[in-house]
Amino acid sequence: MATEKTVRFLRIKELAKMIGMGKSSIYDRLNPKSKRYEPTFPRPIKLGVGTTVWASDEVESWMAQQIAAARMERGDFSN
Repeated sequence: MATEKTVRFLRIKELAKMIGMGKSSIYDRLNPKSKRYEPTFPRPIKLGVGTTVWASDEVESWMAQQIAAARMERGDFSN
């Protein structure tokens, strides 16, 4: 039986806490002109004037990809 996962909207403060990065580092990863630009970083969703969020499932997926890439890089294939 499949369980449905609830997708939440994350504001910038919650996103920063979740991934352990500062707000400026997050925006750097979204900026193609930045040396920190990361095309795989989850894209923000604009809900209205002054309201920008990220989908929790996209953030969690990106985090899992980062963990897998780091483990592959160092040859750690456990978990």
